[in-house]
Amino acid sequence: MKSGGPDASWPHRKLYENVIKTLYALPEEFKTSLRISDFRATDIFTLNSALGASIEDAVVNGLNSLREVWDVDGRYALYRFERQAQAFPDVRLVTEAPGEEPILMGIELKGWFALSKEGEPTFRYTVTPNACAPADLLVVFPWVLSDVVAGSPKLLRPFVGEARYAAELRNYYWQTMRGQRGGNGGITPATHQTPYPAVKTDQCSDRANDDGGGNFGRVARYGLLDDFVASTKKQEVSGIPVQAWLTFFKIFSDGSRDLDSVVAMIDSALRRYRETNRQGAEALAEAFSQIVTILRGQEVLAQGGVPLEGSGFEDQTPVA
Repeated sequence: MKSGGPDASWPHRKLYENVIKTLYALPEEFKTSLRISDFRATDIFTLNSALGASIEDAVVNGLNSLREVWDVDGRYALYRFERQAQAFPDVRLVTEAPGEEPILMGIELKGWFALSKEGEPTFRYTVTPNACAPADLLVVFPWVLSDVVAGSPKLLRPFVGEARYAAELRNYYWQTMRGQRGGNGGITPATHQTPYPAVKTDQCSDRANDDGGGNFGRVARYGLLDDFVASTKKQEVSGIPVQAWLTFFKIFSDGSRDLDSVVAMIDSALRRYRETNRQGAEALAEAFSQIVTILRGQEVLAQGGVPLEGSGFEDQTPVA
């Protein structure tokens, strides 16, 4: 069950609450020197693996730059957020000052490219519950490029949850739901069972006894992120909902360049929407038309007036 975080009597409870506020405020203040240009629209799905780590580093820099939000009175001037990619949690609020607690809290930070083909976060989260301190958080930041297929990474509203609860829910789902379906729900607990394991040296991951599909730890599979994913898909990028962009780009995932094939696939997508929601289908058709206009404009600008060859948008007309 969710605990609500560390006990109210914990000396750093206010810090915990302020860090959560900072995480929600970060998208508006996020800055990065990363910028993508001359990127093929049809390669959009490759961005998550290419930029994920750099964006997570930039998120940590953003947290430290917003110190005045989480450390209002300067009480934690000796502390800073530090990313340690091979540790759990991979972001920790730390200090080397003698006589101070070396770690106050941690954040397991995950980036999710909101236009990824899967349409949901695909990371694995296998840490054992006891390796999570009460103040530790699991945070997922969805992101897009400011101009969809070009520009700088832009953060959307994050998911912020209790790290221990996420681990407990994962194990409950695996043991109970898998067992109900006739599968082997057994789990071998991690050997390390206390918070803040050392980098690389401590085994803090639980392991499923039977996981041929590699699904143990797929957080998006057991309901924790359902509302968050649905909300993210409703957010707008260049004035168009993420869901419409996803549907549009999936049409190109098979590498089609033929206009007739593209039109047929778009028409098929619209028919599926009309079966359940005619108004939604009309909105999607309008969104597709706007998307083609936006992407055509970006391709033309990239080449000084000539669409990029092979972009997938040279011959297309808006579909209504």
